[in-house]
Amino acid sequence: MSARVARVLVDTPLSHLDRPFDYLVGDDLTAEVVPGARVKVRFAGRLVDGFVLELIDASQHEGKLAPIAKVVSPEPVLTGEVARLCRAVADRYAGTIADVLRLAVPPRSARAEARPHETPADPPPDIGSSSWHVYFRGAEFVEALLAGESPRTVFNPLPRHEPARAVAEAVSAVVRSGRGAVVCVPDARDLAHWDTVFAEALGPDVHVALSAGDKPAARYRNFLRVARGEVAVVLGTRAAAYAPVKNLGLVAIWDDGDDLFAEPRAPYPHTREVLLTRASQTGSAVLIAGFARTAEAQSLVDNGWCTELVADQPSRRREWPRVEVTDGTEHGDVPVRLPQAVFKAIRAATGPVLIQVPRRGYRSALSCNDCREPARCKDCEGPLVQQRADAPLVCRWCAKPDSPWRCSNCQGVNLRSPVIGQLRTAEEFAAAFSDRAIVTSGGDQVLSEIPAAENQLVLATPGAEPTVPHGYALVVLLDTWLMLGRDDVRVVEESYRRWFNALALAAYGASAVAVGDPSTLQGLVRADPAGVAVRELAERAQTHLPPVGRLAAIDGPPQVVEQLANGDWPSFVDVLGPVPADQGKERLILRVPRREGMALAKVLKDLAAERSAAKETGVRIQIDPAAF
Repeated sequence: MSARVARVLVDTPLSHLDRPFDYLVGDDLTAEVVPGARVKVRFAGRLVDGFVLELIDASQHEGKLAPIAKVVSPEPVLTGEVARLCRAVADRYAGTIADVLRLAVPPRSARAEARPHETPADPPPDIGSSSWHVYFRGAEFVEALLAGESPRTVFNPLPRHEPARAVAEAVSAVVRSGRGAVVCVPDARDLAHWDTVFAEALGPDVHVALSAGDKPAARYRNFLRVARGEVAVVLGTRAAAYAPVKNLGLVAIWDDGDDLFAEPRAPYPHTREVLLTRASQTGSAVLIAGFARTAEAQSLVDNGWCTELVADQPSRRREWPRVEVTDGTEHGDVPVRLPQAVFKAIRAATGPVLIQVPRRGYRSALSCNDCREPARCKDCEGPLVQQRADAPLVCRWCAKPDSPWRCSNCQGVNLRSPVIGQLRTAEEFAAAFSDRAIVTSGGDQVLSEIPAAENQLVLATPGAEPTVPHGYALVVLLDTWLMLGRDDVRVVEESYRRWFNALALAAYGASAVAVGDPSTLQGLVRADPAGVAVRELAERAQTHLPPVGRLAAIDGPPQVVEQLANGDWPSFVDVLGPVPADQGKERLILRVPRREGMALAKVLKDLAAERSAAKETGVRIQIDPAAF
C-alpha cells in the first residue's frame, strides 16, 4: 500500500519552526507527491511553499493532519543528498534549512520543466593528465580518480600551467569512472574562462554552467539537466555547490580565499565549507586549488585530511617571476610612492607591463595639506573624494558636491591625497612614459583580456587584471603597505592572494617589482604560497582564530546585545565585546575551540529559536564570518 503521509520542509524563516511537518496526501495527488517535489501547504493559516522530503507510512503527530493543498510541480528537484547537505549547512551556521534551500534550489520555470528529458551525454574522451606531471604525485591523483577512489588534496599550480585545464583533466577522470563532479569558481569572469576550457577539453554537453547571475529560465534549465541526470559535471559560482549531481565523485574549488565565496545571505555559509561538508557526507574526492593558499586549506593539510600537490622549489623559482622588493627610500629616510626602481624596470621591459594599484578611482581619500585633518562633508561628515582631475569634490556617502572646500580645523584650502587610485596613478605614468599606451581596468570598467602590445602599461585594481597573450613582461605591485593596512584579521592572507594572482599573469622569464617592506614580502621573493599559509595559520593559532578556533558574531540593537553579553553562556565560550557595528548596532563576539564549534552553533540555534518563539527582536548570527 502506498504511503499516505508526506514529510514536508516548509518555507518559513522562523527559527523555532525549523523542522519538517507531516501532511496527508489526498488520493488525487498520490501520483504527483514524490520526494523532492514542490508543494503548497497550509501553515499558520497561510498557503506557503514547501518541498516533499520523504513519504512515510504513518505520522507520529497525535493531532489531525492537514492535507497537502496543491502540487506546484511533481519534478523531484530536491534530492535526498542535497536535503541532508542543506540540513548540515544550516546546523553548521546556526541557521534554518529554509534559508539554505533558497540558496540550493533556484526558482521554478514551468517552460523549462516542460522540456522533454534528454539522453545523458557520453563520457568525455581520455584527455590524459599531462597538466599534472610537473607536480610530485600529480599524475597519481588523476589515476586515483579514474580508479574510482576519493583522494583529497590542496593544489597550488604554477603560472601559465592552465589550472582550468588541470581541473578539467581531473573531472574527465571522475566522469570516466562513472561519477559526477562539482567545480566552483569565484565570479562570472572566471566562469566564462573555465567554461570555455571545459568545453574544449571535455567536449560538448558534458558539463553545464550554473550561476545566480544567469537568467532565471536558463539557470533552471541547466539545473534540471543536472537533477535529471542528463549531465554529470557542474561548473559554477557559489550557488553551484548545492547542484544535485548524481553519484558525486569530486568537489573542487578554485581560489577559495576570494571573498565572493562568502554568501551574503543568511545563514552566511562559505562555499568551501559547503563543499567540504558535502565531501564528508558523500565520500567524494576534494580538490582545493589556487595560486595562493588559505589558512583553512593549510589546516586541512596539517591535520592530514588533505595532501598537498605543489611543484618543487627549483620549478617554482623557474616558473614564477623574479621579484625585486624596494621600500621606496631613495633620498634620505622618506619613502616615495613611485620609486626609481619601478621606472627603471618599466623602461627595461620589452613587452606589456601590469601595474597593480590597491584602490580604484582617482583620489579616494583626501585630507588637509596643512593640518592633515581628513576632508569631510559639511552636511553628513562623510569622506570627500575626487573622481577625476577636473571633477569637483563629492561626498562618498551622500554624493553632494563640496566646492570650494575649506578645512574646518585650520581653515586651509589646499588638499593632499594619502590614497591614490588607479586613474590618478595612470595620469602619473602617462606623464612619465609618453611613448606608452595606458590601459586601466577596475571599478565599473573591468577588462578580461586585451591584445598584446609592447608599449602597453596596464593599471588595474586587484582582481581586475586583464590577461594578455603570452603574459606580461613585468608586473609591478604598488602600495603594498596600503593593502596590508586594512583592518582585517585576514589582511595578510588576502593581500598575498591578490599578489600571487597578479604575478601568475607574467610571461616566462618575466620580472616583478613590489613596493613595500622587504621583510613582509619574502613570501613573494621565495614564490612560496604554502610557506605564507603556514605562518598565517601559526599566527591564527596564537589568538585562537579560525580555522584553529570558531568565532560567532551576533549583531543587534545595543540593549539586546548588552543583555546577551551578560547572559549565561557555556564555560567553553569566550565572550568578547560588545563593540560598535554598522548602522547603530553593536556586535558580540563569541570564541570557542574548534572541537566545540558544533556545540556553539547549537547554542546559537536555540537562542534564535527562543527569541523567534517569544517574538523578540531578531539578531543576526554569523559563524566564522569572512571579515572580523
